[in-house]
Amino acid sequence: MDNEEFRKQAHKLVDWMADYLENLEDYPVRSQAKPGEILAQLPDGPPQSGEDMNRIFRDFQDIILPGMTHWQHPGFMAYFPANASPPSVLAEMLTSALAAQCMSWQTSPAATELEERMMDWLRQLTGLPEEFVGCIQDTASTATLAAVLSARERRHQFSTNHSGLSITGTHTTYASAEVHSSADKAVRIAGLGSDNLRKISVDENFAMCPGDLENAIVSDLNAGCTPTCVIATLGSTSLSAVDPLRRIGEICRKYDIWLHVDAAWAGSALVLPEFRWMIDGIELVDSLVFNPHKWLLTQFDCSAFFVRDKEALIRTFEILPEYLKTKEGDRVNNYRDWGVQLGRRFRALKLWFVIRSYGQAGLQAHLRKHIGFCQDLAEKVDRHPDFELLAPHPLALFCFRYRPAGTDEKALDSLNETLLEKINDSGRLYLTQTRIGGRYALRFVSGSPYTEQHHIDEAWSLIQNTAVKLIKR
Repeated sequence: MDNEEFRKQAHKLVDWMADYLENLEDYPVRSQAKPGEILAQLPDGPPQSGEDMNRIFRDFQDIILPGMTHWQHPGFMAYFPANASPPSVLAEMLTSALAAQCMSWQTSPAATELEERMMDWLRQLTGLPEEFVGCIQDTASTATLAAVLSARERRHQFSTNHSGLSITGTHTTYASAEVHSSADKAVRIAGLGSDNLRKISVDENFAMCPGDLENAIVSDLNAGCTPTCVIATLGSTSLSAVDPLRRIGEICRKYDIWLHVDAAWAGSALVLPEFRWMIDGIELVDSLVFNPHKWLLTQFDCSAFFVRDKEALIRTFEILPEYLKTKEGDRVNNYRDWGVQLGRRFRALKLWFVIRSYGQAGLQAHLRKHIGFCQDLAEKVDRHPDFELLAPHPLALFCFRYRPAGTDEKALDSLNETLLEKINDSGRLYLTQTRIGGRYALRFVSGSPYTEQHHIDEAWSLIQNTAVKLIKR
């Protein structure tokens, strides 16, 4: 493809993207494709000769698009939002055109220094302490792994990277029963073993019980184990529970344990001063991650990982063969040494575009709007005689179930599972499920930049109308 053809096709694609964002509601929010349906339309082997871009794009529209779930759709109330605001999309286009591999300062000085500045802007926006520094990881899972590995290395004076774990005994990690599955994955990859991840009980608000945490630590110490890391959660995935950082942090300081905070979704709410209560005790935290790519209008992938002691992080990951040495040395940040990946995308550009386009006020308005949507709808659900809320809901997520009068408790799980399937099959709304105290629950999350009040109202009408039909059958 020569440059003129590239220009022509690019203009066509940009027009299509603008039309797509304008007409999102014309698509079913969740793909209606059946397993294997897309695969059956794709040739078994690659083409012998290059194909025309017009034909390729036509196949994109006819084959690929029907198999896509539309995460920006105003009816997407599942999982957590994955915002892709227009400024973020435009920045990603530039990032793709530059095609830079930003592993070190020298490979693109602007990428490194913009990332350094954007992390500090995020720190200021969220009220984190000045001593926190960080970098952009691809996901919170990667950031949590980096924290667990740093905790492991600091515990043994950075020796286990070289000697291995064979002579260090059993390392224990602690998290609430509501912790994200990435914690299990991190301790597995770090060689600490998921059997040594202690799931601590939660209170009536589904937050970690500090007293039970300390009891588990003492028990492990008495058994000859090495308590290594605690993972606290701000905004648990199932139901947005918030662990008490101060009390947990005091315990971690007492026993010299690394405290990592997983705030993947809810961390964006720290942009709102009224939600800074969630980080009471932040001065006791060693690392924290949150994802602007979830709720802060920034294209996936963009995960903000902050640490108090950057030297511990760098000593955990730094490997410097001759071919990676550069003359700048310690005068610059080389973010390849701040995590697992050597190769790094230019993620800071889209964050820069978003923060400058919306400003602090615009970001706050976006967050408050969706918190308001969910708080108001949760109140309606709570007032309805045939529905019930199943957990506290401080942010833009609430969990509920359909519980019509006279329905046997044992039948409620099946009834609500059917309700979820019917709602999602409608193509108008997409919800997901969880279990709370063993009970099947539906999760409702608002966050798309394209969702307005009438979409929330329509979603509630659809839920009620679908539920009533299940009983009338």
